[in-house]
Amino acid sequence: MKITVIAVGRLKEKFYREAVAEYEKRLGRYCKLEILQVEDEKTPDRASQAEADLIRKKEADRIIRLLKEDACVVTLEIAGRMYDSEEFAHTMEKMQISGISHIQFVIGGSLGLHAKVCEKADLAVSFSKMTFPHQLMRVVLLEQIYRAYRIIHKEPYHK
Repeated sequence: MKITVIAVGRLKEKFYREAVAEYEKRLGRYCKLEILQVEDEKTPDRASQAEADLIRKKEADRIIRLLKEDACVVTLEIAGRMYDSEEFAHTMEKMQISGISHIQFVIGGSLGLHAKVCEKADLAVSFSKMTFPHQLMRVVLLEQIYRAYRIIHKEPYHK
């Protein structure tokens, strides 16, 4: 299985980069992992709704260029479906069994995803009703993918 994470922006903090590197290493035994970053737009303080939408649209154009026709696109959205870890693992396993060989997870920027990206999704997933920093979501997503593979392979994991 190939897993691609498409994320807006670069990881600036060392601790995020180290956490991502650790999960890249751990996931290496389960899948082929690729992390693609697209440039984020500068967001002015107190951006108007029109400015925010334009920023999301510019980031969306960059994301959409990376989406593959043969991949299952999974967006991370507050309005997406919430799973517990076992349900998430079962969903990933069902994708694999059904012949999907490539999953692309999409993480938006600080303003979230534009509707153009959400419309391309085969599945929208929410990790919480809370808002998290998009850089932290990269770590959380990789941890949950790793946990899903541990569950799929019936290996121990922390509950």
